[in-house]
Amino acid sequence: MFVCSAAIIMAYLMRTEQLSLEDALESLKQSCEFVCPNDGFLEQLKMFEEMDYKVDHASTIYKRFRLKVLGDCYNRGEKIDSSKLGADPGLPTESSSVIEATPKEGINRTAYRCKKCRRLVALQDNVVDHTPGEGESSFEWHKRRSGNPFNKSSQTECSSVFVEPLRWMTAVEEGAIEGKLSCAHCDARLGYFNWSGIQCSCGSWITPAFQLHKCRVDISTV
Repeated sequence: MFVCSAAIIMAYLMRTEQLSLEDALESLKQSCEFVCPNDGFLEQLKMFEEMDYKVDHASTIYKRFRLKVLGDCYNRGEKIDSSKLGADPGLPTESSSVIEATPKEGINRTAYRCKKCRRLVALQDNVVDHTPGEGESSFEWHKRRSGNPFNKSSQTECSSVFVEPLRWMTAVEEGAIEGKLSCAHCDARLGYFNWSGIQCSCGSWITPAFQLHKCRVDISTV
Protein backbone atom coordinates (compact mmCIF):
# COMPACT_ATOMS: atom_id res chain seq x y z
CA MET A 1 0.00 0.00 0.00
CA PHE A 2 2.87 2.38 0.88
CA VAL A 3 4.53 1.72 -2.50
CA CYS A 4 1.26 2.57 -4.27
CA SER A 5 0.87 5.73 -2.17
CA ALA A 6 4.42 6.77 -3.01
CA ALA A 7 3.68 6.42 -6.72
CA ILE A 8 0.52 8.54 -6.37
CA ILE A 9 2.46 11.25 -4.53
CA MET A 10 5.15 11.22 -7.21
CA ALA A 11 2.52 11.54 -9.97
CA TYR A 12 1.01 14.51 -8.08
CA LEU A 13 4.43 16.20 -7.79
CA MET A 14 5.19 15.57 -11.45
CA ARG A 15 1.85 17.01 -12.59
CA THR A 16 1.64 20.04 -10.31
CA GLU A 17 5.32 21.01 -10.34
CA GLN A 18 6.22 19.71 -13.83
CA LEU A 19 8.98 17.55 -12.37
CA SER A 20 10.76 14.75 -14.16
CA LEU A 21 10.44 11.24 -12.74
CA GLU A 22 13.94 11.44 -11.30
CA ASP A 23 13.34 14.84 -9.68
CA ALA A 24 10.00 13.73 -8.19
CA LEU A 25 11.63 10.64 -6.67
CA GLU A 26 14.46 12.73 -5.26
CA SER A 27 11.96 15.21 -3.79
CA LEU A 28 10.00 12.41 -2.13
CA LYS A 29 13.16 10.84 -0.71
CA GLN A 30 13.90 14.10 1.10
CA SER A 31 10.81 13.40 3.22
CA CYS A 32 11.09 9.61 3.31
CA GLU A 33 14.61 8.36 2.73
CA PHE A 34 13.69 4.71 2.20
CA VAL A 35 10.91 5.13 -0.35
CA CYS A 36 11.43 2.85 -3.35
CA PRO A 37 8.56 2.36 -5.84
CA ASN A 38 8.78 -0.91 -7.77
CA ASP A 39 9.81 -1.11 -11.40
CA GLY A 40 6.20 -1.41 -12.60
CA PHE A 41 5.18 1.87 -10.99
CA LEU A 42 8.35 3.59 -12.21
CA GLU A 43 7.65 2.44 -15.76
CA GLN A 44 4.12 3.87 -15.61
CA LEU A 45 5.36 7.14 -14.13
CA LYS A 46 7.94 7.46 -16.89
CA MET A 47 5.15 6.94 -19.42
CA PHE A 48 3.12 9.62 -17.57
CA GLU A 49 6.05 12.03 -17.97
CA GLU A 50 6.45 11.25 -21.68
CA MET A 51 2.72 11.92 -22.24
CA ASP A 52 3.19 15.42 -20.82
CA TYR A 53 1.77 14.59 -17.36
CA LYS A 54 -1.62 13.29 -18.51
CA VAL A 55 -3.15 9.98 -19.50
CA ASP A 56 -3.60 10.29 -23.25
CA HIS A 57 -5.39 7.25 -24.69
CA ALA A 58 -4.61 8.43 -28.24
CA SER A 59 -0.88 8.54 -27.58
CA THR A 60 1.33 5.91 -29.22
CA ILE A 61 3.04 5.57 -25.84
CA TYR A 62 -0.25 4.59 -24.19
CA LYS A 63 -1.22 2.24 -27.04
CA ARG A 64 2.11 0.45 -26.79
CA PHE A 65 1.65 0.10 -23.03
CA ARG A 66 -1.83 -1.34 -23.51
CA LEU A 67 -0.48 -3.86 -26.02
CA LYS A 68 2.25 -4.80 -23.57
CA VAL A 69 -0.37 -5.45 -20.86
CA LEU A 70 -2.44 -7.59 -23.26
CA GLY A 71 0.70 -9.47 -24.27
CA ASP A 72 1.52 -10.17 -20.64
CA CYS A 73 -2.03 -11.44 -20.08
CA TYR A 74 -1.74 -13.79 -23.04
CA ASN A 75 1.69 -14.96 -21.94
CA ARG A 76 0.28 -15.87 -18.52
CA GLY A 77 -2.40 -17.98 -20.17
CA GLU A 78 -5.28 -15.61 -19.46
CA LYS A 79 -8.26 -15.66 -21.80
CA ILE A 80 -8.40 -12.71 -24.18
CA ASP A 81 -12.10 -12.00 -24.67
CA SER A 82 -13.97 -9.15 -26.33
CA SER A 83 -13.97 -7.08 -23.14
CA LYS A 84 -10.18 -6.67 -23.53
CA LEU A 85 -10.36 -5.65 -27.20
CA GLY A 86 -10.92 -2.22 -28.69
CA ALA A 87 -14.28 -1.02 -29.99
CA ASP A 88 -15.27 -2.16 -33.47
CA PRO A 89 -15.31 0.99 -35.66
CA GLY A 90 -17.52 -0.84 -38.17
CA LEU A 91 -20.46 -0.97 -35.76
CA PRO A 92 -22.38 2.33 -35.51
CA THR A 93 -22.76 2.29 -31.71
CA GLU A 94 -19.12 1.43 -31.09
CA SER A 95 -17.66 3.72 -33.77
CA SER A 96 -19.59 6.71 -32.42
CA SER A 97 -18.19 6.07 -28.94
CA VAL A 98 -14.66 5.99 -30.37
CA ILE A 99 -15.21 9.29 -32.20
CA GLU A 100 -16.64 10.94 -29.07
CA ALA A 101 -13.74 9.69 -26.96
CA THR A 102 -11.16 11.27 -29.26
CA PRO A 103 -12.66 14.47 -30.71
CA LYS A 104 -10.60 16.30 -33.32
CA GLU A 105 -12.47 19.38 -34.45
CA GLY A 106 -11.98 20.25 -38.11
CA ILE A 107 -9.56 17.38 -38.72
CA ASN A 108 -10.30 14.54 -41.12
CA ARG A 109 -9.17 11.19 -39.82
CA THR A 110 -7.79 8.27 -41.80
CA ALA A 111 -10.11 5.29 -42.14
CA TYR A 112 -9.28 1.77 -43.29
CA ARG A 113 -11.98 -0.22 -45.11
CA CYS A 114 -12.10 -3.76 -46.48
CA LYS A 115 -11.25 -3.45 -50.16
CA LYS A 116 -13.82 -6.09 -51.11
CA CYS A 117 -16.96 -4.94 -49.25
CA ARG A 118 -15.96 -1.48 -47.91
CA ARG A 119 -16.66 -2.36 -44.28
CA LEU A 120 -14.87 -0.01 -41.90
CA VAL A 121 -12.22 -2.05 -40.06
CA ALA A 122 -10.01 0.58 -38.39
CA LEU A 123 -9.58 4.28 -37.77
CA GLN A 124 -6.35 6.18 -37.36
CA ASP A 125 -7.06 6.18 -33.61
CA ASN A 126 -6.64 2.39 -33.67
CA VAL A 127 -3.25 2.50 -35.38
CA VAL A 128 -0.15 1.84 -33.27
CA ASP A 129 2.67 3.76 -34.93
CA HIS A 130 6.27 2.60 -35.08
CA THR A 131 9.49 4.09 -36.39
CA PRO A 132 10.50 2.43 -39.69
CA GLY A 133 13.55 0.24 -39.30
CA GLU A 134 13.83 0.69 -35.53
CA GLY A 135 13.91 -3.09 -35.09
CA GLU A 136 13.10 -4.76 -31.78
CA SER A 137 13.12 -1.53 -29.77
CA SER A 138 9.60 -0.82 -31.05
CA PHE A 139 7.89 -2.77 -28.27
CA GLU A 140 9.21 -4.14 -25.01
CA TRP A 141 7.13 -7.28 -24.40
CA HIS A 142 8.62 -10.65 -25.39
CA LYS A 143 11.12 -9.40 -27.97
CA ARG A 144 12.16 -11.74 -30.77
CA ARG A 145 15.23 -11.79 -32.95
CA SER A 146 15.39 -12.36 -36.68
CA GLY A 147 17.92 -14.77 -38.12
CA ASN A 148 18.28 -12.58 -41.22
CA PRO A 149 19.30 -9.01 -40.41
CA PHE A 150 17.09 -6.59 -42.33
CA ASN A 151 18.71 -4.17 -44.74
CA LYS A 152 16.48 -1.14 -44.18
CA SER A 153 17.95 0.61 -47.22
CA SER A 154 16.08 -1.91 -49.40
CA GLN A 155 12.63 -0.82 -48.15
CA THR A 156 11.37 2.71 -47.69
CA GLU A 157 7.65 2.29 -46.98
CA CYS A 158 5.68 0.02 -44.67
CA SER A 159 3.43 -2.34 -46.61
CA SER A 160 1.17 -2.84 -43.58
CA VAL A 161 -0.39 -0.92 -40.73
CA PHE A 162 -0.42 -2.28 -37.19
CA VAL A 163 -3.46 -1.70 -35.04
CA GLU A 164 -4.72 -2.50 -31.57
CA PRO A 165 -6.78 -5.72 -31.37
CA LEU A 166 -10.41 -4.90 -32.15
CA ARG A 167 -13.68 -6.70 -31.40
CA TRP A 168 -14.27 -7.76 -34.99
CA MET A 169 -11.09 -9.87 -34.80
CA THR A 170 -12.88 -12.99 -33.57
CA ALA A 171 -9.88 -15.21 -34.35
CA VAL A 172 -7.95 -13.44 -31.58
CA GLU A 173 -10.44 -14.71 -28.97
CA GLU A 174 -9.90 -18.34 -29.99
CA GLY A 175 -6.60 -18.46 -28.10
CA ALA A 176 -4.19 -19.33 -30.94
CA ILE A 177 -0.79 -17.67 -30.89
CA GLU A 178 -1.21 -16.59 -34.52
CA GLY A 179 -3.81 -16.56 -37.26
CA LYS A 180 -5.53 -14.73 -40.11
CA LEU A 181 -7.55 -11.56 -39.69
CA SER A 182 -10.66 -11.72 -41.89
CA CYS A 183 -13.33 -9.12 -42.58
CA ALA A 184 -16.33 -9.59 -40.30
CA HIS A 185 -18.72 -8.88 -43.18
CA CYS A 186 -17.38 -10.69 -46.27
CA ASP A 187 -14.65 -12.89 -44.74
CA ALA A 188 -11.97 -11.50 -47.05
CA ARG A 189 -8.48 -11.85 -45.63
CA LEU A 190 -7.20 -8.50 -44.37
CA GLY A 191 -4.08 -9.39 -42.45
CA TYR A 192 -2.54 -11.49 -39.75
CA PHE A 193 -1.94 -11.50 -36.02
CA ASN A 194 0.82 -13.03 -33.93
CA TRP A 195 1.28 -12.67 -30.18
CA SER A 196 5.01 -13.36 -30.60
CA GLY A 197 5.40 -10.57 -33.13
CA ILE A 198 5.58 -9.81 -36.85
CA GLN A 199 8.36 -8.03 -38.71
CA CYS A 200 7.17 -5.08 -40.75
CA SER A 201 8.55 -4.63 -44.27
CA CYS A 202 10.55 -1.69 -42.88
CA GLY A 203 12.44 -4.00 -40.52
CA SER A 204 10.69 -3.22 -37.22
CA TRP A 205 9.49 -6.03 -34.99
CA ILE A 206 6.00 -5.32 -33.67
CA THR A 207 5.14 -7.44 -30.64
CA PRO A 208 2.37 -8.46 -30.17
CA ALA A 209 1.23 -7.68 -33.72
CA PHE A 210 -2.18 -7.15 -35.35
CA GLN A 211 -1.39 -6.40 -38.98
CA LEU A 212 -3.54 -5.08 -41.81
CA HIS A 213 -2.05 -5.33 -45.30
CA LYS A 214 -2.38 -2.05 -47.18
CA CYS A 215 -3.10 -3.96 -50.40
CA ARG A 216 -6.18 -5.48 -48.72
CA VAL A 217 -7.74 -2.25 -47.49
CA ASP A 218 -8.86 1.07 -48.97
CA ILE A 219 -7.53 4.11 -47.16
CA SER A 220 -9.77 7.18 -47.02
CA THR A 221 -10.82 9.92 -44.60
CA VAL A 222 -13.89 10.40 -42.38
